[in-house]
Amino acid sequence: MTRIVGEVMTREVVGAHRDTPFKDVARLLDEHRISGLPVVDHDDKVVGVISGTDLIRRQAARPVTGRAPTAGDLMSTPAITVHPEQRVPEAARVMERHGVERLPVVDEEDRLIGIATRRDLLRVFLRTDEEIRREIYDDVLGGAPRRPGRALDVSVRDGVVTLSGSSAQPSDLTSLIRLTWRVDGVVGVVSRPT
Repeated sequence: MTRIVGEVMTREVVGAHRDTPFKDVARLLDEHRISGLPVVDHDDKVVGVISGTDLIRRQAARPVTGRAPTAGDLMSTPAITVHPEQRVPEAARVMERHGVERLPVVDEEDRLIGIATRRDLLRVFLRTDEEIRREIYDDVLGGAPRRPGRALDVSVRDGVVTLSGSSAQPSDLTSLIRLTWRVDGVVGVVSRPT
């Protein structure tokens, strides 16, 4: 069924500390071919996030002070974070709502344990129609109550699931639709009862 952030996050995280110099942050972004990274304190708690865009925008607007800026000067705060047990669609909504490209993943003590990027979350929705159909048959319909002689057919096209046929009761169909929505990769559900 629906995957959680802990299953798709990247565990090897490139990060910085508040006192990491501007040039070192830029070097980290370039060397690792990433567009941003979390900033952590001495206890690995996330205190902010810094992106290449932050570096360019803030450096361009910054007056010359004689002191090189650090990650702490340039980071966006507070950091928007998620927990590993959150569902992938919830994390995607958080990203969209806040307009961010990455979410630091933190444990119950707010310590950094991973990072979830748009690419990590998007992979969940790149399943083939056949993979989705098979999971619905195996996991959703496998546990659904049925009347003898009645069957529900499942077809999937571009992530849109069509349930046609009959289930034991209308309440069963409502439950099946709800469970089908929870399958990774499903972007729509159409019901055509007979």
